[in-house]
Amino acid sequence: MATHSKTVAFLGASTGVDSHHSSTHSQQATGASPSAVVQGNAHDIAAVSKCLVAEKGKLVDAIVSTIGGKFIFSRMTIDDKEVCRKGMTTILETLAQLRSGGATGKPHIIDPHKDKQIMEDRLVESGETYTIIRASLLVNGETSKKIRVGIEDPKTGRESEAIGYTISREDTGKWVADNLVLQLDGKYVNKIVMVTY
Repeated sequence: MATHSKTVAFLGASTGVDSHHSSTHSQQATGASPSAVVQGNAHDIAAVSKCLVAEKGKLVDAIVSTIGGKFIFSRMTIDDKEVCRKGMTTILETLAQLRSGGATGKPHIIDPHKDKQIMEDRLVESGETYTIIRASLLVNGETSKKIRVGIEDPKTGRESEAIGYTISREDTGKWVADNLVLQLDGKYVNKIVMVTY
């Protein structure tokens, strides 16, 4: 039986599911093995374009965006409050430009950010296929704890609830890989998903 390898573009820094810089990183991973790394700014259409085309004018199968700002403890804020909105705008504009140039495909956009309302609204209204991840407070360390999942439809409201306080970056990343990248569970498509312990 033939195995279909998926091409996945990861945009953001490499600190688990949470990113601390707006840079582009690995592209075209099958499972956990990246086959290419592109350095650049995730707000630069030219750099992002290099990540979103898999081969010969075909777009990648999925885009995992962990674009985020660096937390500044002395000010209790992030360095760029617009980083997520600008990142999503760049992804959507890049897809539009690539398609107008003949690229084909409809990547599943996965965005593990909590409460970035403007970015979420823009993604929901874009017509792209997506899953928005809202993780509880992110902590460090892989565990064997059970992950509970709540689902919300942005148009019709909450379908199921999962309330908790924390989840690790590693466990969130593994859940994303298992349920959205390696095997796409259709119940999470075009939904907002809450993950917690």
